[in-house]
Amino acid sequence: MQNIKNYIEQNKQRFLDELFELLRFPSISADPKYKEDVAKTAAFVAEKLKGAGADNVEICPTAGHPIVYGEKIVDPSRPTVLVYGHYDVQPPDPLELWKTPPFEPTVRDGKIYARGACDDKGQFYMHVKAFELMLQTDGLPCNIKFMIEGEEEVGSDNLGVFVSENKERLKADVVLISDTSMISLESPSLETGLRGLSYVEVEVEGPNRDLHSGVYGGAVANPAIILAKMIASLHDENNHITIPGFYDDVVMLTDEERQALNKAPFDIEEYKEDLGIEDVWGEKGYTTLERTGIRPTLEVNGIWGGYTGEGAKTVLPSKASAKISMRLVPNQNSNKITEIFKNHFVKIAPKTVKVSVRPHHGGEPVVTPTDSTAYRAASKAIEESFGKAPIPTRGGGSIPIVALFEEELGIKTVLMGFGLDSDNLHSPNEKYDIANYIKGIETIPLFHKYFNELS
Repeated sequence: MQNIKNYIEQNKQRFLDELFELLRFPSISADPKYKEDVAKTAAFVAEKLKGAGADNVEICPTAGHPIVYGEKIVDPSRPTVLVYGHYDVQPPDPLELWKTPPFEPTVRDGKIYARGACDDKGQFYMHVKAFELMLQTDGLPCNIKFMIEGEEEVGSDNLGVFVSENKERLKADVVLISDTSMISLESPSLETGLRGLSYVEVEVEGPNRDLHSGVYGGAVANPAIILAKMIASLHDENNHITIPGFYDDVVMLTDEERQALNKAPFDIEEYKEDLGIEDVWGEKGYTTLERTGIRPTLEVNGIWGGYTGEGAKTVLPSKASAKISMRLVPNQNSNKITEIFKNHFVKIAPKTVKVSVRPHHGGEPVVTPTDSTAYRAASKAIEESFGKAPIPTRGGGSIPIVALFEEELGIKTVLMGFGLDSDNLHSPNEKYDIANYIKGIETIPLFHKYFNELS
């Protein structure tokens, strides 16, 4: 441990400078106009992997954005860890809400503010620096393979093809991912499950053109009003989702499991204060921790229609649209949920409008075992680094490729994240604490040490 701490202390500023350089790339995978920037980011990641000591580093083209691969095989008889991360980021909009430019990393109060700081550039880059550290100090206890993709924020559409075509190259004993959160540095935790995802876009179409709201209002159905009513009907008075069959496959936790989940430190007043809300909202009969970890949800991610520019324009819009995401829990299936949503949404539409539902992407929920060698290694690493054993938690987000890795490669995943739920992921002013970044670099080598010893 002292060797680890010494190396970090000697190289801390360089570790930060390299991360800042990575964060300056606007690697927005959702917007085609940033394709060149995404490619430049992949080249930077490949360069840094080589510089850290990785062999066979390659920028692998896909039908979309490239995947960066690299490896270090120190001894074929030792266990192999496949490190996954993503270098693409969410769009930074709305830009006016950022206190400092999203692609110019700025440190305030010990926190790095930039798009991708936590999700996932800061977190995957910890592994690159921890890899360098191990090679430069006590040596590498495990074989390591890196697979860093550029399409996670748009559904990882091409990752499945890459994994399927490279099963031998990606052969490993476990996948290690830092794209999740922990409770805090004072209360470290390990996520033992993630929700799945069904993401759709809906459109309600009325008249064949925008109409004068005085001439036609009250006589022709307004798609924006119809859409609002349809969306409102998707939850009942208890905030229970009303789509028939939506809960059919949901696995219910036992009372003991729910009690264990709610033992995680959580201050509801701090939670509300941090978000600037008067009260929480959600499905009746469940706590906030349960609503965000073990229960499925349906959320509107965006809604638009008609005139939204400056001033007034009295129109009855021809169309209105919304983007809707549904977070899923074991044993729900994303394709099934997408289909029943589509059928239901079309069915509840009045005859005065036409409705279309377009699926975007999805992924399956996962639960990771807590009795595996890899989980025990992660737990021991955190306990040594933080001075206390981690609390097992359930994550509310989705990483669809975790289920893919299990299906295609036959291996489980360890979710060892160092971000915080308050890091403004997907929001303006995304941040990542420098302390968390450094703590990750300190802890990751211990995972490899214990995984090798326990395997």
